[in-house]
Amino acid sequence: MTREKRLKNKASIVVERLKERYNSECALEYQGEPWKLLVLARLSAQCTDKRVNIVAVPLFEKYPTLESMAYCELSALEEIIKPCGLYRMKAKEIKSSCKDVYEKFGGIVPDNMDELLSLAGVGRKIANLILGDIYKKPAIVADTHCIRISGRLGFTDEGEKNPVKVEKTLKEFIPEQEQSDFCHRIVQFGRDICSARSPKCEDCFLSDVCDKYK
Repeated sequence: MTREKRLKNKASIVVERLKERYNSECALEYQGEPWKLLVLARLSAQCTDKRVNIVAVPLFEKYPTLESMAYCELSALEEIIKPCGLYRMKAKEIKSSCKDVYEKFGGIVPDNMDELLSLAGVGRKIANLILGDIYKKPAIVADTHCIRISGRLGFTDEGEKNPVKVEKTLKEFIPEQEQSDFCHRIVQFGRDICSARSPKCEDCFLSDVCDKYK
């Protein structure tokens, strides 16, 4: 069996087992509004989803529309998002990206990688989250959980930390229709079992297909 075939078989097993145990809902509570997901995704950098969701309540109470966020007072925005860390940079980028969506894209969050990457503070991770969650397009969100677990399972070299390389590699093996859901589930798996420091290998339902465990 070729390496490519072996990894595709492994990917099929991983996808199905994750499906059995985890839902595919986005952890960020954006209430089905694309621009809110854009904002929360930027806030989530170096911050937990739980804290972001807490901050989201007063944030969207004060700025309930894309327009209100786009033309907000920067200092007031900074004060609300301060608990998420890096608040000055995040506030500046959130205001700028919302203004661009409102003015340049007619209030509609772009549905393609190039235009998403033109927005302040948006890298491939956020862009793929938008493409997968909002537009249901094939997309791999290569966050820290995805990168770590891909290496342990053997889809990538374990020392590989480049998110773009991990993203492109996983796109070869994870079926297109499963990619977005797979990424949400792998995050839950990473928090629940395959943590960075103390993975629960003996209790893991993927240990038989895990290169690291073997």
